[in-house]
Amino acid sequence: MSYDMLFSPVKIGNLEIKNRIVMNAAEMSLGQINGCPTERMIEYYEERAKGEVGLIIPGICRVNDTGAASTFTQLSMSSDRHIEPMREMVRRIHASGAKLCIQLHHPGRQGYASSINTLPAIIPLTDRFPKLPKLLFKTTPVLLGLEQKKICFSLQAPSDCELSAHGATRIHAMSLKEVRSLINDFISAAVRCKKAGVDAVELHATHGYILQQFLSPNTNRRTDEYGGSFDKRLRFITEIINGIKEKCGRDYPLIVRLTADEMYAENGRPGVGYTLSEGVEIAKRLEALGVDAIDVSGACYDNYNFWLEPTSFEPGWRAYLAKAVKEAVSIPVIAANYIRSPEQAERQLEEGIQDMVGSARSFICDPHLAKKAKEGRPEDIRRCIGCLHCIDSFITNAGVGKPGECALNMGVGREKAYYNPPQDGRGRKVVVIGAGPAGLTAAVTLARRQFDVTVIEKEKKAGGQVTAAASGHLKDKLYWCIEDLMTQAEKLGVKFIFGTAADEKTVRALDPYAVIIATGSVPVIPRSIKGTDADNVFTPPEILLGKKKLENKRVAVVGSGLTGLETAEFLALAGNEVFIVEAAADVAPGAWFQHVEDSLSRLEPLGVKIYTSTALTSVDGGEITVRKADGEEKIACDAVVLAVGVRPEKSLLDEMQNITVNTFVAGDADKGGSIGKANHNAYKAAMRIK
Repeated sequence: MSYDMLFSPVKIGNLEIKNRIVMNAAEMSLGQINGCPTERMIEYYEERAKGEVGLIIPGICRVNDTGAASTFTQLSMSSDRHIEPMREMVRRIHASGAKLCIQLHHPGRQGYASSINTLPAIIPLTDRFPKLPKLLFKTTPVLLGLEQKKICFSLQAPSDCELSAHGATRIHAMSLKEVRSLINDFISAAVRCKKAGVDAVELHATHGYILQQFLSPNTNRRTDEYGGSFDKRLRFITEIINGIKEKCGRDYPLIVRLTADEMYAENGRPGVGYTLSEGVEIAKRLEALGVDAIDVSGACYDNYNFWLEPTSFEPGWRAYLAKAVKEAVSIPVIAANYIRSPEQAERQLEEGIQDMVGSARSFICDPHLAKKAKEGRPEDIRRCIGCLHCIDSFITNAGVGKPGECALNMGVGREKAYYNPPQDGRGRKVVVIGAGPAGLTAAVTLARRQFDVTVIEKEKKAGGQVTAAASGHLKDKLYWCIEDLMTQAEKLGVKFIFGTAADEKTVRALDPYAVIIATGSVPVIPRSIKGTDADNVFTPPEILLGKKKLENKRVAVVGSGLTGLETAEFLALAGNEVFIVEAAADVAPGAWFQHVEDSLSRLEPLGVKIYTSTALTSVDGGEITVRKADGEEKIACDAVVLAVGVRPEKSLLDEMQNITVNTFVAGDADKGGSIGKANHNAYKAAMRIK
């Protein structure tokens, strides 16, 4: 398929971009405490520019250092000291053929109070005391703990309003002085961007940050000239736009990333915030002010899953937002629309839904996506599966000074090393046991290093535990990672032996220099609990893979982790009456909250009940006994599914060590976890072979 529209040039104001492909902003914490780009950050975006992205919008860029930040290591254009470092980033991006737009940002009520007044104190000292940032990150858990106890500064918000679902514990209504100061901060940051040679700036008026907070009647309840009516709620961003146009010139390209619909209704709160009709009116007003393009998105932190979708959402599901805005304005419309393939991108351009196609996660996952499409090899694209490892790892790592990760791309933040692996395999033979994601990742990594790789898999096809996970309701996209890894492996010459259980004899016959055991994990069946060996007790893979079919039964799912929730949904959709028992006080303890919210939103309409602080003590025929705080209780059920975790499967370790000392365990066989954790573990194991 040709992608004629996708690779046709387009203009934003007077800025011509070589194609209609945009890497939207997604913060990965690759900068410095002082707000300047690191070499690692520049290489990260440079790789996407080499991959034929037309316009790159890096992660959030703060406009001042005194207020709250979203991460200590985000970009900043708060001072003239940032101009020259940014100029170098511009030079490198331009040299690789892309244009650069900086997204100006302030978190408002969604920031971290621990960053208020911290950065101005630390930044001047970092040159003299290079270990100071490490000390800061060591104290971050303490600072966040104090925030939870409300022992912290309060964050700025347009008015007294509800706290964000994922943000500060204290906020205050901004004074007029604070409002006007922040307006000037946005304008000054844009001026510095222009001086640094940045091609355009984008105002981040989406996902619940300060600009959207002023636009929303839910968070802007001011009674002065900056709040109340529609016109007054637009005054804050209006003055910023007018100021940028005055100081930078009317021809300096200005984009607004706009939440077209706050989507509270989709999250069970109709009547809160503004909806699409008002979002379209905002877009029309922005065009009248001289904005050169609208970058359409939706929702905010309170409705996280409607702007940063988990895998269950369908690609293109929110294209209607962009279409409504495009029908109302004549300036270019950029939109992400959960785009996962060049075919989808081309189709949405042809249908007139949008003028430019944006994505953040797709380019995190595969920086060369556009280049592969342009060269006519879309089958080589590594597709984002919506697993949310990027945001999960970013939130976890940002507080300790580490960058975010991708579950499928181990090169994020280490592009130079990853895309130039050592060619030291010299044709030496390596056997990988297991063709799940970890085994395939190890095989691909080793093949790229010029090892001669053979994968042995006991099943008739690749997939491992992902095969079961992808069998869950709306989870089929998870299997994309297996398909894409198989494509890479086969093109690299990896050999496969399917339908064969590896043993010492089989592996020894291949005479390997090294062996990687990637045999995954197996469900835990707690034999200490009476009755778990009964005929009516099953494991999630047996259910999800259809090895055991239950219909019109009353089923107890033991364990409310993500596997338990997905299995419960699968069973309920098959016509069973399902309830979940969970020993912990919370549902899915330790799981990323978006996945939990996503599952619960579907389980409730299916009538699935969840009993927390309820521990299984025995299974006895047609009933189970559980222990609660007030004593034991018997509950009738026809079948039990044990979703209480997994244990590593590495029973082949001793046998393989008899063959070679270069034996490594990778993925879940080493340590259980998500697809992302398994893949990163496997990549490291493959790189340890010397």
